[in-house]
Amino acid sequence: MGKTNKKVPAETESRQNSGTKLKKKKNPNREIMRITYLFLLIFVGMIGYYIKFHIKDSDDIINNTYNKRQAILEQEITRGNILSDDGQILAATLTDEEGNDYRKYPFDNLFAHSVGFSTHGTTGIELLANYKLLTSNASIIQTALNDFKGVKNPGNNVLTSLNIDMTRAAYEALGEHQGAVIVLEPSTGKILTMVSKPDFNPNEIDSIWEELVSGEGNSNLVNRTTSGLYTPGSTFKLFTLLEYIHENPDYNAYSYDCTSRITIDGNTVHCAGRSWHGGENLMESFANSCNSSFVNLGLTLDKGKFKNLCNSLLFNSELPLSYPYNESSFVLNESSSGFETMQTVIGQGETLITPVHLAMIAAAIQNNGILMKPYVITEIQSSEGKKLEEYKPEEYKRLLSAEDSAMLKDFMRGVVTNGTGTKLNTDAYNAYGKTGTAQINDGSQTNSLFMGFAEKDGKAVAICVVMEDMPEGSTFAVPAAKKVLDEYFRVF
Repeated sequence: MGKTNKKVPAETESRQNSGTKLKKKKNPNREIMRITYLFLLIFVGMIGYYIKFHIKDSDDIINNTYNKRQAILEQEITRGNILSDDGQILAATLTDEEGNDYRKYPFDNLFAHSVGFSTHGTTGIELLANYKLLTSNASIIQTALNDFKGVKNPGNNVLTSLNIDMTRAAYEALGEHQGAVIVLEPSTGKILTMVSKPDFNPNEIDSIWEELVSGEGNSNLVNRTTSGLYTPGSTFKLFTLLEYIHENPDYNAYSYDCTSRITIDGNTVHCAGRSWHGGENLMESFANSCNSSFVNLGLTLDKGKFKNLCNSLLFNSELPLSYPYNESSFVLNESSSGFETMQTVIGQGETLITPVHLAMIAAAIQNNGILMKPYVITEIQSSEGKKLEEYKPEEYKRLLSAEDSAMLKDFMRGVVTNGTGTKLNTDAYNAYGKTGTAQINDGSQTNSLFMGFAEKDGKAVAICVVMEDMPEGSTFAVPAAKKVLDEYFRVF
């Protein structure tokens, strides 16, 4: 039979076509929802930015030296005082005979980098608390009286954690040498001392400004505690030690016979001062700061794991620090040569670190692996002494396990009792640390370093000392650290 062509009624065909047209028609509700979601997304983004601005970025923007609002505030408010931990004035605004305001720093050079200055830009705490110092919370009566007299209202005062006696001890410990000393309280993160040399007198900033910024090789304005990048020398063996222990559970079985040098593939590394240490275990290798032994064990490390460890300990990372700073750098990787590895594991080569970073590591070790966020501003007060804001200790994060911290403490204690840090061995407190001598400028100069901590009767303090251009193999940073630690346990 042939195929039958069945005719579709016109009405049915019309309905089918109508149905097809209805299917193709756009849903207006869907378009409305898309637009709604778009605006909702924009709104959420604006809320996120608003929160970020007020919580994270507001202080930076307000304290930016290009913020014209500060200039307006300076016309209306007398800049508040900056105070030490016991309330002594570190910076104040005075008025000269002609009625002009000027900033006075009673301790001259002593707090040059920690407190900073507020002319020719702002630095130090003058910068960190700029907006707070130019904000007035004077009483209504005082404000009304000042308005009637046509005088400025007094700005708020800033209380800090800086201790005058310890800062003076650190300043004197450095003597005529360039370098840096920074002291932290491990349990809170308070910065007790921050000294950098060469320095300057902030009272004379106007007259010496051109010399400070134009003098060839002049680095007086650099805060070496936070921005000075140093070759760590043997202080870096702390990181090498930790990686070796992670990779070798039987690390207590390690032994090495030191003959004052080690040669690998034609590359030779000597122990400091050409010392001959003889037979050593791992504890003795660390206490004696034996370069040969650490090259020997360092060449066995997994470079990728080593890099990950160092990054987890804040190399190539942002630091939880309000002061301007430079990031420490660790560049060893899987493609690095044997010579680069030999140099890196003993703290030479291209590795660079700041004193504040070393102090943070020491503080975390003492504090069972937890790093508290370093801070220097503890309280904001009105000009009449009323507490307006209080800054409390804040945990940053765990850098080390409690087990690693306890193990490192044992090794660092050995440095003081039986190694290169014996000048810190005292009955007044228990000290822990690691010394370092870093060769720079092709070995023509050396820096002496010490990082560590001390504790007694529940009190503890972490410290890092760097003394530049010292004799090769010296441990000058150790007695300098002792002067500061002695002062801490006397004061606190």
